[in-house]
Amino acid sequence: MAIYTGSNKHLGGTETVTKKGTIFYGLVQKNVLVTGANGQLGQELQQMAKKTDTPFRFIYTDADVLDITEAAQVEHFISENSIEYIINCAAYTAVDKAETDEELAYKINYTGAENLAKSGAKMIHISTDYVFDGTANIPYKEDASTNPLSVYGKSKLRGEEAVRELADEWIIIRTSWLYSEFGNNFVKTMLRLLNERDELNIVADQRGTPTYAADLAEMILVILECDEWKSGIYHFSNLGETTWFGFTEKIKELAAVNDCRLIPVSTDEYKTAAVRPMYSVLDKSKIQSAFRVVIPQWEDGLKRCLKKLQN
Repeated sequence: MAIYTGSNKHLGGTETVTKKGTIFYGLVQKNVLVTGANGQLGQELQQMAKKTDTPFRFIYTDADVLDITEAAQVEHFISENSIEYIINCAAYTAVDKAETDEELAYKINYTGAENLAKSGAKMIHISTDYVFDGTANIPYKEDASTNPLSVYGKSKLRGEEAVRELADEWIIIRTSWLYSEFGNNFVKTMLRLLNERDELNIVADQRGTPTYAADLAEMILVILECDEWKSGIYHFSNLGETTWFGFTEKIKELAAVNDCRLIPVSTDEYKTAAVRPMYSVLDKSKIQSAFRVVIPQWEDGLKRCLKKLQN
């Protein structure tokens, strides 16, 4: 495991404590609904859960199985499956498209979160660094003022507010620059373009932290298995910071692609429909302290992801 330290995992059920550790038996499985299970994080959770002994029974859904924007459907599904926990990975994440598809972005990111929050289940909700405006110059703490600049960021903030207001026991995890070996993401796109083109223009003045979705998935399992439910907002990404240009340089280096020249450009030179935060590094000290974890550097996460992709 990449992030977990020596603190004991509590797996529930009857237990016997010996000098060698804790032996668990007689476990009663608890049902956990994972929404957005076909996305990057959802697929990483599925892979991680297979490798980990837990007292949880994961029920993976995507929009074709459960439409979280339909309140009656959500209520029926949660009741029928005796759901005790929800991990909400479902999200509208097409940042630029959301500017002209505002209704659907709010429907998924806000209404969907609202419907799940009303269920009474303990909820882990995934949010984003885009709730900030990027005008800071030090890493954002959880209590920093929010001021999203895009429809995507605004709809995700509304989702956060719904969870905080309606869920009985909730945890919100804000993350940033997510990638994995699954789905479409920056790392996979850059790998393809680096091998197809002679040169690439890459934005060099936006700073943040890449996050390997496998590390976030592991963090979620650590939270789920913790002795004590610790409601609140937490920030999680890998450690360190870089720019999109620096991120691409590292991808190029680790993938040993030598024939593509990278050209740094400014945000003003690379126009997009949605405004991005210029600085969105997240402070991870709260989650590190609360759950006693050591988080890997972003370069370490990238190495592990690329190794899987190359295999």
